[in-house]
Amino acid sequence: MNVVWFKRDLRIYDNPALKSAMESGPTIAVYCLSEWEWDKHHISPAQRSLILDHLETLSHALAALNVPLIILKTSTFGNTADELKTFIRSKGVKALFFNKQYEWNERGLEARVSQCLADEGVSCHGYDDQCAIAPGTIINKQGECFKVFTAFKRSYFEHFYSMARPIAPLPAAQETMNISSDLELLRHVTHKHVHSWPVGEAAAHQLLNDFVDDNGLLYNRDRDFPSINGTSGLSPYLAIGVLSTRQCIQVALNASDGQLDDGNPGLTSWINELIWRDFYRHLMFFHPDLSKHKAFKQETEALPWRKDNASFKRWCEGTTGFPIVDAAMRQLNQTGWMHNRLRMIVAMFLTKDLFIDWRWGEQYFMSKLVDGDLASNNGGWQWSASTGVDAAPYFRIFNPTRQSERFDPEGTFIRKYLPELAGITGKSIHAPTSQQRAAVGYPEPMVDHKLATEQTKAWFKGETIG
Repeated sequence: MNVVWFKRDLRIYDNPALKSAMESGPTIAVYCLSEWEWDKHHISPAQRSLILDHLETLSHALAALNVPLIILKTSTFGNTADELKTFIRSKGVKALFFNKQYEWNERGLEARVSQCLADEGVSCHGYDDQCAIAPGTIINKQGECFKVFTAFKRSYFEHFYSMARPIAPLPAAQETMNISSDLELLRHVTHKHVHSWPVGEAAAHQLLNDFVDDNGLLYNRDRDFPSINGTSGLSPYLAIGVLSTRQCIQVALNASDGQLDDGNPGLTSWINELIWRDFYRHLMFFHPDLSKHKAFKQETEALPWRKDNASFKRWCEGTTGFPIVDAAMRQLNQTGWMHNRLRMIVAMFLTKDLFIDWRWGEQYFMSKLVDGDLASNNGGWQWSASTGVDAAPYFRIFNPTRQSERFDPEGTFIRKYLPELAGITGKSIHAPTSQQRAAVGYPEPMVDHKLATEQTKAWFKGETIG
């Protein structure tokens, strides 16, 4: 008998581990549920709820293949290895199949499980499913991971058709087993949270197809405007593996004449964003310190990041006095999601205007986002803070008011999440006057953008102002 170990790959389509397990013999599925791990990695209540809901739908999808799903309750990473070994021993399992993860703790767990099971005479088989091209295979002439995205993308395009993994077909149903699914532990998990995302693989595929057929065609034009439904909305499904990047790229290619970089401009732009997602995973594979709260550019660890709890609290709550920043943070707090352009704006505001340690923001995002994903979240924050690979130059600093005027010109998004400013007309919505602020109880800007960013540039250059 085989076991397929589900993690962040909650799907039956394009699941290499599931396909290989079922092709090699009778298979059962297991998911190790660790609230300790969720707590340690600051997984948001919204994402926990999404995972729990998708485990329910996954069990039904697996049942159609006659594969029972067993939920194991575990605590620490070490305990997970022990629980898996005990479970596998009790079932007389001969082989374990799983899809790999690239974070440091998860890689360590996979290695420990493989060693424990090897001692038991159980073979382990790991597969790459998160990236279209496996980490470690796209390298520069020095045998290292590319550190500039454009060079990585160029090589990605060059090797895609020879190195991209094939999409794993849906396995045929196996003979009925005398083992039943056991989801009882799902009923006792805390942090149940209401989210607004459709549940199930079929719903995710429908959203993918609808996007590619409609909004995706104008993605390059609309993606930066938060008041427009111009993004895919698929990031929560990618984060927990209900969809794979490989599937998304293939659907986009099918609708774009098979062109990675010269097809429909909107879909080409979206494929570019999917490649960014892979890029951050490749980096994490080569540079495990990224999983350990370390800056890629080690010299930036010496910067005098501020540890200002009061300012950080205002940023978290959306009371900075900069409307676009506050509206974005309130969107995050209310919905568990934030538009990507806004993620860059608020991250740069925290790190460049307030000069607060990017790790504080990174952790806060993970604690709130339904699509929280370590590689992408870390990559985005280090880009904004100018501490990461291929990051924004330290002197490139977003002016939040100008960003607001450019990407929310009518103030539509701001008015939605800052109803106290709904009565302000014209360009004042982006930077209300003191009189307008006082009339509705909206705070004054907590910093002078020009002065704050001058100080930040000086700190990056090793200087101090005043």
